[in-house]
Amino acid sequence: MTSLQEKAADVARAYAPHEHRPLDGYLVAMGAFGALAASLAAAAKFTGRRPPERPAMADVVLLSIATHKLSRLIAKDAVTSPLRAPFTRYSEPAGAAELNEEVRDSGSSVKHGIGELITCPFCLAAWIATGLTGGLVLAPRLTRLVATALTATAASDFLQMAYSIAKEKAE
Repeated sequence: MTSLQEKAADVARAYAPHEHRPLDGYLVAMGAFGALAASLAAAAKFTGRRPPERPAMADVVLLSIATHKLSRLIAKDAVTSPLRAPFTRYSEPAGAAELNEEVRDSGSSVKHGIGELITCPFCLAAWIATGLTGGLVLAPRLTRLVATALTATAASDFLQMAYSIAKEKAE
């Protein structure tokens, strides 16, 4: 082990002496997020696209709801479970076509970190919001179209749940 690896291992042990935390996996994820943000900024500069001085409130609302829906779709939806399967293990249904999954203990901190990221809609939201915001600068019409579809799906989800609750109360 190199001196740097030893120091990193010492920091990890001191941080969580009684539990393994995949700090190097988190570092890889943070590096990937930084690369995503830098790539979006470079693409905007290269194409001459300028971000708005102030985003329109309608775009903020649209992207917020779309971010919510896409993060839940990736992290919880039963249909997207094949994407999570290499990193997770099925636990139980979570209602309304969603699943609870556990991150696999594969021995790889990077794989574990990815598993934690893709099963957490709150964690994914930062990535998705960054991508959608970058899309709003680079391809605004397409991004708004995709965000509109995701927002309509989210609204439909809430209406389906409200309908189901109203139906149960009526019976």
